[in-house]
Amino acid sequence: MTVRTRVAPSPTGDPHVGTAYIALFNLAFARQHGGQFLLRIEDTDQQRSTADSEQAILDSLRWLGLEWDEGPDVGGPHGPYRQSERKDIYLEHVQMLLDSGHAFKCYRTTEELDELRKQKEAAEVRTAIKASDLELDADEYARREAAGAPYVVRMKVPEEGVCVVQDMLRGDIELDWAQVDAQILLKSDGMPTYHLANVVDDHLMEITHVLRGEEWISSAPKHKLLYQYFGWEMPKLCHMPLLRNPDKTKLSKRKNPTSIMFYERMGFMPEALLNYLGRMGWSMPDEREKFAREEMFANFDVQRVSLGGPVFDMEKLRWLNSMWLRELTPEQFATRFAQWGLKPENMLPLIPHVQPRVEVFSDVVPLAGHFLAGIPELKAEQFEHKAYDAESVVKTLQFGLWQLEAIRHWDKAEIEARLFALAGQLELKVRDFLYPFFIAIAGTSSTISVLDSMALLGPDMSRSRVRSAIELLGGVGKKKLKKMEKDYEVVAAAIQQAISES
Repeated sequence: MTVRTRVAPSPTGDPHVGTAYIALFNLAFARQHGGQFLLRIEDTDQQRSTADSEQAILDSLRWLGLEWDEGPDVGGPHGPYRQSERKDIYLEHVQMLLDSGHAFKCYRTTEELDELRKQKEAAEVRTAIKASDLELDADEYARREAAGAPYVVRMKVPEEGVCVVQDMLRGDIELDWAQVDAQILLKSDGMPTYHLANVVDDHLMEITHVLRGEEWISSAPKHKLLYQYFGWEMPKLCHMPLLRNPDKTKLSKRKNPTSIMFYERMGFMPEALLNYLGRMGWSMPDEREKFAREEMFANFDVQRVSLGGPVFDMEKLRWLNSMWLRELTPEQFATRFAQWGLKPENMLPLIPHVQPRVEVFSDVVPLAGHFLAGIPELKAEQFEHKAYDAESVVKTLQFGLWQLEAIRHWDKAEIEARLFALAGQLELKVRDFLYPFFIAIAGTSSTISVLDSMALLGPDMSRSRVRSAIELLGGVGKKKLKKMEKDYEVVAAAIQQAISES
């Protein structure tokens, strides 16, 4: 048997370090066994998936030194490798489940489902929604079907008993069928859910081992049941521990930068970041902390993975990166620095903004030094402005951050449209509104347009700098955040309408 593993990210945002972490361990396992590693794009969420995000995934994984044997850009015998291009395959397999009686069309409306959940809650019935809960009488079912009412396809699951899932690290895991819902397999738009597409693709692509995050343990019974329904052998499962923030919560962008491209923009060496991810829950036999990718592959043993939640500590990563940097010769350091900070694709877009403003080359760094910096070291006093008090500047930055996070195609026009519309909603002059963003992004208002700066810096660094500024100014506590989110909903709706009408 040839070992075949995969990673299957969704192109719905910035490429996540968690994706790189899972990809690394799947690649290491495949290479340890002389096997193959695949990249599959799970883009069934057509509303949020973008080509830009997919490209960022490919670029960031390659920057880290993670290569795949089959994938959407390199091809292979098991394609297509984008789920959006496999719709007919999923429809065929859904029909197989309907014909065998293992799935059913569900015509229940959102309102009916909400009411059903309320009834269960009121009766203190702590079970998931089952096929028996969703049944309509024959006449009503026929009426909705004849009327062409929208429906989803759900799988049938047992109502009682225990499902035993075998895990390579955890042994047998017992899960109560009562807590497993009648999972939607096909959405009303005709696209499959992750659960169906994942099982069908893994089988057809001959995946033998699935190393994935432990958050998928609760879904394992559904996947095991689908394999049984289709009469297929299930790949061996290995649920990896989740990456954690220093406070042990799940790694999140609010507490740690999570975008891979942020670390590239910060100037981390890809070898060091990959080394650090390899240390997340795993260790070399001799326990040394610094090791190259090939050394990890040569010594990899999945049984050395620890189930304790590995902590992603930025300071530890910076220390490890410094170890890699110090081993470079001066010539190597100069070359690597130039490749990072002075590469033409980054510099050339900046020159038209800087060149008209300088008289000598030494003027460039004060004007544009923030393009070669990480997170600016700021002081709260720098945000003082006649248009703001301490609370309103945090609110403006937070609302602005949410608008920046909503951008799917990062460019100046989109940034300007959203932020200028937000300024209008907050009844602030654009010049006053932009001031805290100048400070957060560049550390000064005496530089090129902050909109141009954000467009050039990219979404990862821009958002991270704004988040850092919010934290510097005291952050947003849970209670305040709840109220702020409620206020923002009104503002965001008005902005979206304004953008749609423009």
